[in-house]
Amino acid sequence: MSAPSGEYYTDERWQNWLDRIADADIDTEDEDSARLLLNLQDDAAIAVAKILTDYEEGDIDEEVALGELEDIREVVLAETDLDDEDKRMLVDGVQTSLVAVFYAAEEYVAGGVADEGTVGEYLAAAEEAEQDEDLDAALGYCAQAGTQIADGESLDREVADDLDFGLVVEWANGLDSLETAMADPELVEEDDE
Repeated sequence: MSAPSGEYYTDERWQNWLDRIADADIDTEDEDSARLLLNLQDDAAIAVAKILTDYEEGDIDEEVALGELEDIREVVLAETDLDDEDKRMLVDGVQTSLVAVFYAAEEYVAGGVADEGTVGEYLAAAEEAEQDEDLDAALGYCAQAGTQIADGESLDREVADDLDFGLVVEWANGLDSLETAMADPELVEEDDE
């Protein structure tokens, strides 16, 4: 009951995305640039969704699922070596968004679905914790919201849109990618331009 190493995501796959970003003319106002960054984020979220799906279906056990999630997290959250500071900051934003995805997935596998509130209530609690400068609690609430998203609940766009700009908004953005990935866990094609 184990998946071959790298079955879900590889360092090479992440590096291919970074190479594309390094070679691209990135303009955040440009739709193609925004899509490239979103695809980078969605691709990692899809790998996480595939692990969660295989775990739910009994194809891998808890230990393997947590190990695979850790492997992907280490690849995706590693410091990038992009020369362009603006591009590095944009990738850092994607990495920040994905932090909540990894924590939510690990929480889902290790502890199941949080059931003390709704996705919206957890996000509201996360925002309040962020305003109180308790970022660990804020991330914890986002992870709890994410366990529900992994279980099929939806991220209420209205709630997400009402959040004050900050880390919780970025984490909610990552959870949005997780929701999309859980609904349709197909790999984003690296070659699509």
